[in-house]
Amino acid sequence: MSRRALRRLRGEQRGQEEPGLGELGLASGPERGGEWPQAAAKAGGRPGISNRFELITSEEPEDDLPSKEERADARLKEHDAAEGSNEEPTPEEKKHNGQTDGKGTNQPDQRPVLNNKPRKKKKKRKTKKTSGGEALEDDDLEDIDSLLEKIEDTNGLSQETQSGIIADSRPLLYIEHRNLNPENELKRYFGARAVLGDQRPRQRQRQYVRSTWLTAPKNTWPRYSKTGIAMQLVETRRGVQYFTFEHHREYQQVQFKFLDAVESMDPNNIVLLLQMNPYHVDSLLQLSDVCRMQEDQEMARDLVERALYSLECTFHPVFSLTSGSCRLDYRRPENRAFYLALFKHLMFLEKRGCPRTALEFCKLILSLDPENDPLCVLLMIDFLSLRAREYAFLTRMFQEWESHRNLSQLPNFAFSVPLAYFFLSQQEEHSELELSQARQRAARLIQLALIMFPSVLMPLLDHCSVQPDARVASHSFFGLNAQISQPPALNQLTSLYVGRTHSLWKDPAVMAWLETNVHEVLRMVDARDPLVEECEHKRKMRYQSAPRNIYRHVILSEMKEATAALPLEVTSQPVMGFDPLPPLDSIISYTRPERTNHPSNESTLSLFFRSLLPNFNLQARWRRRGWSGAGPEPGGEPAHGGHAGHAGQHPVPGTPTRRQS
Repeated sequence: MSRRALRRLRGEQRGQEEPGLGELGLASGPERGGEWPQAAAKAGGRPGISNRFELITSEEPEDDLPSKEERADARLKEHDAAEGSNEEPTPEEKKHNGQTDGKGTNQPDQRPVLNNKPRKKKKKRKTKKTSGGEALEDDDLEDIDSLLEKIEDTNGLSQETQSGIIADSRPLLYIEHRNLNPENELKRYFGARAVLGDQRPRQRQRQYVRSTWLTAPKNTWPRYSKTGIAMQLVETRRGVQYFTFEHHREYQQVQFKFLDAVESMDPNNIVLLLQMNPYHVDSLLQLSDVCRMQEDQEMARDLVERALYSLECTFHPVFSLTSGSCRLDYRRPENRAFYLALFKHLMFLEKRGCPRTALEFCKLILSLDPENDPLCVLLMIDFLSLRAREYAFLTRMFQEWESHRNLSQLPNFAFSVPLAYFFLSQQEEHSELELSQARQRAARLIQLALIMFPSVLMPLLDHCSVQPDARVASHSFFGLNAQISQPPALNQLTSLYVGRTHSLWKDPAVMAWLETNVHEVLRMVDARDPLVEECEHKRKMRYQSAPRNIYRHVILSEMKEATAALPLEVTSQPVMGFDPLPPLDSIISYTRPERTNHPSNESTLSLFFRSLLPNFNLQARWRRRGWSGAGPEPGGEPAHGGHAGHAGQHPVPGTPTRRQS
C-alpha cells in the first residue's frame, strides 16, 4: 500500500495539514537544525505568509515540542512532497491543491488560500433545498420534539410510592407550557408535517408579534394596541399572590357601549363596536356565542382566542400560569372574562380532539381559585383526564383531595376514579402486584359508587345502547324508583355525568367489568348490607339544593340532559354569555350610569335572538314597552332570582362552603 493511500486512510489531504513549528519558524536552537533540517531549509521561515490568521488554528501552545509521531509524519510528508513534483496528480488532488497539469509552484504560500475552497462548496450545498431535504427536516423536528418530551418526563421529578406506582413530586396543579399549545398534541398524533403544512415558509414574512403562551396570534387579527385593561397585584398571603384586572376610564366607556349593544339584542351593534375596539374582551366572547349558534365554529373559536390574547398581553410581570400560586377573585366582574375565555377555549379544544391540552387549561382554571372553583371545573376534570389517558393524575387528585373536599360524594369522581384504576390494571408495563392492586381498588370503588348513586346505571346503559340482563332490569334497586326519589340537585349531577362521559363506558371490556360488579352490588343489597342503608340516608340528607357555581357550569357546558334539569329559579332570570349567573356577593368597582330611555327599535333578528334565551317572555316584553299600559320596569334585575333555597341548603360535596358564588 502506497504512502498516498495511507495518508487518505488517516483523513489527511494535501494542503489541509496544520503547519509544523519548524515551518512557522517558531522552533529555535539545535532542535530546529537537528530535527527538521529539510523542513527548515524548505520553508525558510515563511516570511511571506498571505493569511496570518491561519496561524491561530494551531491548537497547541507555541512552547510545546512536537512528539515523535508528529516528527515521523512530517518526514513522510516532506518525502511525498518531493515525489509529488515528478508524479502527475489525480483530478481529486487537483481539486484540493488547486494545481494545473505540470504547474504546482509555491505551494506553501498558497496553502492558507486553498483551504477556503472546500468550505465554500459545503456552504453552497447547505443552501440547496429539495423535497427530500424538507422531509428530513420534518423528521428532525419530530425527533427533537420526542427527545424533549423524554427529557422532561425523566427529569427526576417522579418518585415511586410504597404501592409501586410512579407518583409525581410536583404540585398537583402544576402546568407545563408545552401542554398549553394544541399543535404539540396534534403533532404527536399526526406528525409535524401534517400539522404545520406550508406554514413554515410563511413565517419569514410574518410581522413581529408578542410571544404568548395561551394562544398564538394570527396574521388575520388586527394589530394589537393597549385596550385599557391592566392587571394589579392586590396582596400576597402565605406564598399565594392575589391579582385582579382593572378597567381604565376609556375601557369603562367601551364597556358601557357594549352593555347597550347587548340590551338591544342586535348582533350587528356588537360587530360595529368591535370594528372600533377589536380587542374588547366581552364583545369578543358575546359575538363568539352568536357565531356558535349560527354554526360558525371556526369564527367562534377565533374570537375566543383573540380575547385570550388580549388578556394575556395585560398580565402582571410576576403573574405566572405554571406556578399554581396566583389567584383571581371571581367576585370581581373584571376577572370573570378571563375565567370564561379559558372555559370556552377549553370546550373548543375538547371538541377539536385535544383532550391533553384541554386538561391543562382545566387545571389552569382550577388553580386560579381552587377553594371556590367558580366555574366548577371539578365536574369535568375527570372526563378530560380519562380522555387524555392521564389516569395517574386523576387517581392522585382523588387521593390528595378526598380528605378535605369529599370528592367521592360527587357522581363524576365516584365513577371515573374506579374506571381510571381499571384502565391502569390493563397496562402491561406495570408489575403483576401493581395490576392486582389496581383491579382490587377499581372493584371496591365502583361497587361503592353503584351503592351510593344507583340512579346512574340505567341511564348510562341506555346511552351506551346496552340492554341489561333480566335480574338487573327487574330489581328495584336500579329501577325507575331510584331516579324518581333522588333530590333535584343530585339529578342534575348524574344527568351531567352520564351525558358527558357515556362514550368512555362503551368499551366491551369495561362493560363486562361493570356487569360483574353490578351483580356483586345486588348480592349486597339482597343481603341487607348496612352500607346500603347508610348511603340511602346520605342521599336524602344531602343534595337538597346545588350551589350557584354548579348551575353556572351546567349553563356553560350546554349539556341537554343537565340543562333540562335546571330549576325554575335559574331559568327565570336573564342569562348572558359574557357573565352567566353573577355571584350574589359581587365586588363592584365601578357602576354603569343610569339610562333615561330604552331603545325602541327592535328588529326581527334581535327578537329571534331574544327568543333563544330560556327566560324569554313576549308579554313581559310588551309590558316593559308600555304596550299594555304599564310603565317600564325599573332596573331590569330579577326580583329574587336565585335567592330562594340558599339560606338553609346543604352544599354539594366537592364545592366551596366558605362563600356562596
